[in-house]
Amino acid sequence: MTLSTLRHPAVLIAAAAIAGILFGLVTGGWAANLKVVGDAFIALVQMAIVPLVMTSVIAACGSMTGAGMGRLAGRTFGWMLGLSAVAAALAVVLGLAFRPGAGMVAGEAVDPALQGEAEPAGWQDTVLDFFSTNIVESMAEAAMVPIIVFSLLFGLALNRHVRATENRLMLDVVEQFQQVLLTLIRMVMYVAPIGVFALLADLSGRIGFAVIGSALAYLGTNLLGVVILTAVFVAITALRTRLNPWRLPRKLAEQTAVAVTTTSSAVTYPTVLRTAIEKVGVSPRVANFTLSVGLTMGSYGAVLNYTIVVLFLAQAAGIELSAGQIVFGMLLAIMLNMGTITVPGGFPVVAIFLATTLGLPLEAAGLLIAVDWFTGVLRTFLNVNADTLVSMLVAHPDDEIDRDTYDGSGVPAEHGGDRAVATG
Repeated sequence: MTLSTLRHPAVLIAAAAIAGILFGLVTGGWAANLKVVGDAFIALVQMAIVPLVMTSVIAACGSMTGAGMGRLAGRTFGWMLGLSAVAAALAVVLGLAFRPGAGMVAGEAVDPALQGEAEPAGWQDTVLDFFSTNIVESMAEAAMVPIIVFSLLFGLALNRHVRATENRLMLDVVEQFQQVLLTLIRMVMYVAPIGVFALLADLSGRIGFAVIGSALAYLGTNLLGVVILTAVFVAITALRTRLNPWRLPRKLAEQTAVAVTTTSSAVTYPTVLRTAIEKVGVSPRVANFTLSVGLTMGSYGAVLNYTIVVLFLAQAAGIELSAGQIVFGMLLAIMLNMGTITVPGGFPVVAIFLATTLGLPLEAAGLLIAVDWFTGVLRTFLNVNADTLVSMLVAHPDDEIDRDTYDGSGVPAEHGGDRAVATG
């Protein structure tokens, strides 16, 4: 193993994760003292997420022609919804085949506060949550769906302004702001191994490994689903783009390491964006749009997990769901993936919401909440890597993948003014 390999960010982060787990197991509860270091690292990354998503979407929309925007949006949403449906369908097959909830007994009470947060809302309220009457408040609360809707509309308005006046000043400012934010993220990522060490030391010190014993079937079902979906998504991408899939593991190694150690798609987003442009060769135009939208809509791991949760809760209570209830659960899982996976910790509310909406026992959700860190690793792994694959699928029809960059024989080149590389 060469010195350059040992210095690779993914290797350093993985080594820090292993060291953190071992340290936590040895020191036990004392490792909780390190939690503040891990929380500080997460906060440093999160502070740039909202402006980075906004500038990415605005820049992508503002720099495109109307026809290009329509094709790009259509392909993006089509692939994301289609692959989400595949994830939900696979979850049903695995959940019915392996019945992970059969015979399991919940051993952890549900926080009453969570139940209050998870009161089911009508579809009208769900639709209204897509829009914000105060975008500043949405930014402060990191409500990603209304932020992206606002950014899309602002980007479209900026696009019209640029075409009508031929004045790119505002667009140039947005694009430069985005580059500064990416540079900021790169600076923060230098301390990623330290933050990861602290996060996992605290986790293993508190719960050890015994916590997964009673939920092994649940975790195994999720793991099998993630493996199958990853293989299917990679195969689809390879067949459509005719790119060598064996090059993907090394290219996606860094974002995978960040994803599985932080369990946050939002925290991983800057790394995913840089990887898509600089390592995979997707044009910034496509990467900015698809990956920003994918942050809330491209949560295939979440769809898989939430659908399995529905079946698990029913099986734990001995309830046989009808075909209609299963389909309703799949639709809920697809809807709930939007805006719930951008930061760690959203699963408890989702689990209680599903139980409440479908009339399933709340007590059974406690067991799933207890092991959610492990399923969070699986969810985030699939979410972030599938987003990169979707960006490749969206870019391919318009030849917006730099194949020299993908093959490792060059750097992203100019491509109609849209191939500029983020540098820092």
